[in-house]
Amino acid sequence: MSNAAADEATELHKNAEQDVIAVDSDDNPEGTVNRLDAHTGDGIRHRAFTCLVFNEEGQLLLAQRAPNKRLWDTYWDGTVASHPVEGQSQEEATEERLEDELGITPDQYSDLRVTDKFEYKRYYENAGLEWEVCAVLKVTLEDTSLDPDEDEIAGMLWVDYEHLNDHPKWYRQLRLCPWFEIAMRRDFE
Repeated sequence: MSNAAADEATELHKNAEQDVIAVDSDDNPEGTVNRLDAHTGDGIRHRAFTCLVFNEEGQLLLAQRAPNKRLWDTYWDGTVASHPVEGQSQEEATEERLEDELGITPDQYSDLRVTDKFEYKRYYENAGLEWEVCAVLKVTLEDTSLDPDEDEIAGMLWVDYEHLNDHPKWYRQLRLCPWFEIAMRRDFE
């Protein structure tokens, strides 16, 4: 990426100056790398997470990524996804994203847990890629009060998780994020 292109990307995407944790295929840390570098060119494998948020009736909260996201903008995720920073656990990073993106605080749940981990690599149009070792976390909200940040979340939808898995064609207009589709498929295998 040229310096001009990198400067423009940084200006457009405030998180382009952040670092992510590079990892090997077993999720062992290999130092930090620039977040934009990790998501462009051939990519750099790095640590990530996705968190599936449920209500007490077992419905999953799908969240539509904001249109200003560089990758998978306006796609539906289940529910938030991001990257821990150096020295941060998956649970700590997830707690932070739940609060930043949806206004969900730890007093609304008591069961945040890691349930799975997988590696995947997917390209998005001509904009970049994800090459991640992705932890899956789950949480059940006892209090479903939400305060979404429109810079992060464009829409929200509670769905029956099993129904979504059993009838993907019925939901295809939602355009699901690849990491969520993988996590869901693995959940029902």
